[in-house]
Amino acid sequence: MQTQDTNTEMVVIGGSAGSLQVILEMIKNLNENLQFPIVLVLHRKAHSANILQTLLQQFIAAEVIEIDDKSEIENGKLYIVPADYHLLFENKKMMSLDSSEKMNYSRPSIDVTFRSAAEVFGKKLVGILLSGANADGVEGLYYIKKNEGRVWIQDPETAEVNFMPRQAVEEINYDKIVRPENLADSINQL
Repeated sequence: MQTQDTNTEMVVIGGSAGSLQVILEMIKNLNENLQFPIVLVLHRKAHSANILQTLLQQFIAAEVIEIDDKSEIENGKLYIVPADYHLLFENKKMMSLDSSEKMNYSRPSIDVTFRSAAEVFGKKLVGILLSGANADGVEGLYYIKKNEGRVWIQDPETAEVNFMPRQAVEEINYDKIVRPENLADSINQL
């Protein structure tokens, strides 16, 4: 078993249509002692019932937290961006919420969070883009790469809705193509 790479300070995962099943499978197989936080940026309806945190908590030993404005970042936790807010990283220890206009018809926008994370974490960031139906996340991956972070993209052949990962594969100089069944192992090895 590989030891964790101490160069990872943050993993940010973006997904839309078809990504929830991938995330559920991933969290069931994550190590309990991850030395970095994971942030999930998922497209959700603005006024939907808030059950995602409860759902995910059933499958992972780590604490699942829906982010509040000015949330502190702690290693080993799984964070969820709330519906209808963009997530920004103020620094390596603090996150804030923003309700500015939608980007790519989405709030939260994967691009907004990826870009903010890239500016704060640089080469110590891993950005992962999963299944989805629009191009949100592709521009954000570009910024992650520009800031020397690592870019992983779900294999479009495995995506329930492959538009988002296909766009990313075509446009971004990625580090890894991941299949859903290998995602947790790849994260565990960071």
